[in-house]
Amino acid sequence: MTPDEPAHPNQFALMKQRRFAPFFWTQFLGAGNDNLFKFAFTVMVTYQIQVAWLEPKMAGLVIGALFILPFLLFSATSGQLTDKYDKTRVIRFVKWLEIAIMVLAAYGFWVVSVPVLLACVFLMGLHSTLFGPVKFAYLPQHLNERELTGGNGMVEMGTFVAILLGQVAGGLLVAIPDVGRHYVAFGCVGVALIGRAVAQAIPASPSTDPALRINWNPVTETWRNLLLARQNIVVFRSLLGISWMWFFGAVFLAQFPSFAKDVLQGDEQVASLLLVVFSIGIGTGSLLCEVLSKRHVEIGLVPLGAIGMSVFAVDLYFAARGLPPSAILGLREFVALPAHWRVMADLALLSLFAGLYSVPMYALIQLRSQPSHRARIIAANNILNALFMIVSSIGVGALLAANFTIPQVFLITGLLNAVVAFYIFMLVPEYLLRFVAFMVTRLVYRFKVRGDEHIPVSGAALLVCNHVSFIDAVLLMAASPRPIRFIMDHRIFAMPVLGWFFRLAKAIPIASQREDPATYEQAFVRARQVLRDGDLLCIFPEGALTRDGELGEFKGGVMKLLETDPVPVIPLALQNLWGSYFSRVDGAAMRKPFRRGLFSSVGLVAGAAVPPVEVTPTLLRDRVAQLLAT
Repeated sequence: MTPDEPAHPNQFALMKQRRFAPFFWTQFLGAGNDNLFKFAFTVMVTYQIQVAWLEPKMAGLVIGALFILPFLLFSATSGQLTDKYDKTRVIRFVKWLEIAIMVLAAYGFWVVSVPVLLACVFLMGLHSTLFGPVKFAYLPQHLNERELTGGNGMVEMGTFVAILLGQVAGGLLVAIPDVGRHYVAFGCVGVALIGRAVAQAIPASPSTDPALRINWNPVTETWRNLLLARQNIVVFRSLLGISWMWFFGAVFLAQFPSFAKDVLQGDEQVASLLLVVFSIGIGTGSLLCEVLSKRHVEIGLVPLGAIGMSVFAVDLYFAARGLPPSAILGLREFVALPAHWRVMADLALLSLFAGLYSVPMYALIQLRSQPSHRARIIAANNILNALFMIVSSIGVGALLAANFTIPQVFLITGLLNAVVAFYIFMLVPEYLLRFVAFMVTRLVYRFKVRGDEHIPVSGAALLVCNHVSFIDAVLLMAASPRPIRFIMDHRIFAMPVLGWFFRLAKAIPIASQREDPATYEQAFVRARQVLRDGDLLCIFPEGALTRDGELGEFKGGVMKLLETDPVPVIPLALQNLWGSYFSRVDGAAMRKPFRRGLFSSVGLVAGAAVPPVEVTPTLLRDRVAQLLAT
């Protein structure tokens, strides 16, 4: 987005713009066609034909594994192609390839050739492998930071609605007696043709690294991409988090036909209903991300999503465990039983929280990856996704072969998710810190931010703010799209809970020069390194919490930092925190819980950056005072 383009009120407004809408519909049609084809094929070998070497209960796993194998083999090459060439050209080539594959698949359905259809599953996996890096590298090239979460939410929602429609259409069409597979053949080719026509309207997306030399060796390039991704540890560990989500989702998606047939005693329409519920849930969760994140990249949603995924995966086991045996149920009979509504509620909420988990992670990777090799980072993500999904297929197959039931597989997956999520959040504490900040600003306070466009999304900057309460830093974390390092009084680190929290946030302890000269000097050494690394640093120039609610004198620490590192200074003002539980009203903080009740209104106002050459403590204090008065 160029600076002169207007801001848009929400993610749905993007659907009226050429920079987003044609891309959205191209992605939508491609995902729909993938799943129309795959689900029709899965239902056909599960319910309609007998293949001695492909058991019905293993069909979903085999088809899923074969589809994702190209991601493992060719993602590294596709990432290079996307960085080297115009992304729009790559998209149009991929759509031509889809048409050719679907013509071959139509022949396979027509003559009921399982080997031909399995070959097409692999080729459609190749098609999706080529499109994957384009899908996520295109968005940050056309959307700004405030649009990125909403744009990703729309694409994620669209993907799963397309999955829903494709799988429902595939299941319903292939179930038509005698001629169902013929309708599937026509449908696959028709959707591919429409997708290519829509792709023609996608605007140019210039190469980000035209001088790149393609390494056609997938093994060495895969290793190179993984090393490239590891250069940014937060991005790399976020890739692992997304890959785990695909492991988790693959367990459920691959087992829906067998779960519907063998556990719920439902027919093909019941299997389709489960997919409807799952897709609506993840689409809803994806769309909620922009609302809950207030149009920023809010990774505090990720732990919330992980908690919900585990809770409802475990409850799905209990909901499905006690169902009485019955004859095969049609859709009407299935929904008439109250016990089945708990199963559907668990699936809907499990997938909703999966949407909350995945969208912020994708947005974070897009925002923090270097543009020149962003597509190769996404390719590394696809490689890891493929590895995790293959392991998922193997693991689930082993559990089923060991006579575990499908509900037991869901239970194990839900418990594993809790363990893995906790491990990831300990490795990358930023997720946990943002989660705490997210919960505080939604459940303890009604937090309103104004002027947040002044908080830079890239580059070093120094933030200065009035100091009202022990929770000031948490509120500032919630307001910034990027991590902030804080310089804080060393005594706060001795407090039981807040001390642990701020150590996790890598806050920099400082003491007065008179009290502890070594700590004082070390604080400035560490602070300067933060600025030199291009990050955000926050200092409370008053030096201590206000004891009367008034703005105190600003000390000279800011000037000491600017002498060696002249960076822009952003004035901030926290409003209406005086009198809250965490402030020193009546002499001491944190003595009277619920002093102002829950959801009390507080705010943050950010002002325009002050050039370093103009900064003085008096000027900064005046700017903060002006913001407090607005």
